[in-house]
Amino acid sequence: MRPPLPQTVALIEDDADFRQALVERLTLEGLEVRAFTAAEPALKALDADFPGVVVTDLRMPGMDGRQLLTRLQALDTSLPVIMITGHGDIADAVAAMHDGAYDFVAKPFPFERLQDSLNRALEKRSLVLENRRLVAMAAEGGHELPLAGSSRAITALRATIAQIADARMDVLIEGETGVGKEAVARALHNGGRRRLAPFVAVNCGALPDGLIESELFGHELGAFAGAMRRRVGHVERAHNGSLFLDEVESMPLAVQVKMLRVLEEREIHPIGANEPRVLDLRILASAKIDLSEAARRGDFREDLYYRLNVVRLRVPPLRERREDIPLLFAHFLRRAADRHGVEPPSVTDGVRRRLLEEDWPGNIRELAHFAERVVLGLDEGSGGAEADLSLPDRMHRFEGELLRGALQTHRGDIVSVLEEMRIPRKTLYDKLQRHGLKPADFRA
Repeated sequence: MRPPLPQTVALIEDDADFRQALVERLTLEGLEVRAFTAAEPALKALDADFPGVVVTDLRMPGMDGRQLLTRLQALDTSLPVIMITGHGDIADAVAAMHDGAYDFVAKPFPFERLQDSLNRALEKRSLVLENRRLVAMAAEGGHELPLAGSSRAITALRATIAQIADARMDVLIEGETGVGKEAVARALHNGGRRRLAPFVAVNCGALPDGLIESELFGHELGAFAGAMRRRVGHVERAHNGSLFLDEVESMPLAVQVKMLRVLEEREIHPIGANEPRVLDLRILASAKIDLSEAARRGDFREDLYYRLNVVRLRVPPLRERREDIPLLFAHFLRRAADRHGVEPPSVTDGVRRRLLEEDWPGNIRELAHFAERVVLGLDEGSGGAEADLSLPDRMHRFEGELLRGALQTHRGDIVSVLEEMRIPRKTLYDKLQRHGLKPADFRA
């Protein structure tokens, strides 16, 4: 859901009657008005994160509107400032627009003219403040990036990682492509006593054919033709640390037999070695398929599966932790901007809609690539899946996001959601069932 619009207006106007009339009308529109008679006291009351818009007269005793604009720009270049001016000062108001003012209205004006400008300025301010909040949260997060967020799914996963990080047991990490399985493995390694020792990651699907055993277990000098020197394999390099076997399902069956011995005996026998070598290591394995199903089909050794499956962790896909997507995107946006030496762009409505509506089948990896394209100006979020959807499908998706946002806001309290949605209880439950939403999943 989009963030709520700021509701505050700082009004600087020296004409008491006009100021009071505007205060009353703006208040009737549901806005909180902070009224000032001059620029100086207003400056003392405003800061860089002021949650609203400034409306100021152009001609005032002491510091005038343009001088105030200069001071406010030094405070926050993104703070919208709307000028009120007389017909004789329109040239100055236009000059103020060139200096960075958001808009101007010339007296006398219908209130609707000011209201329209305010609504647009408040919406812009909302996007700026939300983007800043996400960037700040990204900077404060101490977790491995794919594990950042506050959704129930990722919070529970982090809690389990913290609970077993220092344990001696091996761990099987399951999840779809791109969800961050290696990040989970690194978090397990970094959270335990082995963090000062090596973390060795091996992509089992990328090991070269014919050299897999040598790559994993090593070989001695002269062990075979071309073995001109001793090689320490990946498994031995993880001694005292953690060995991460990524895409373990792609390991050939013949190699699985030897890996089973590593898990059972904690020793390896390099090619050409006379004696096995005893190792102290923890094995973390990941799979993007259901290994139990693969074992039943005979595509993966059943005994190795059971030996790996001491503790199983499932990494949720992005579609199961949608509330974390804006924060993760802010991380990737800032990282991509730093890499290209530019300022992170604001999150536009198009980008925000894309973040909410995509299913992100590529998960974290796909989201990072999207952030890269946004930073480079190659993708502003206007296309994507929505362009291929019919109007009923778009409305269905939008309804689901509204319901999800209400459940998140009210922490699964159905009474509060009913009050916000203003629909019968049965209708709400029917809609929740249709969108696969359960209030219990949102309760703290």
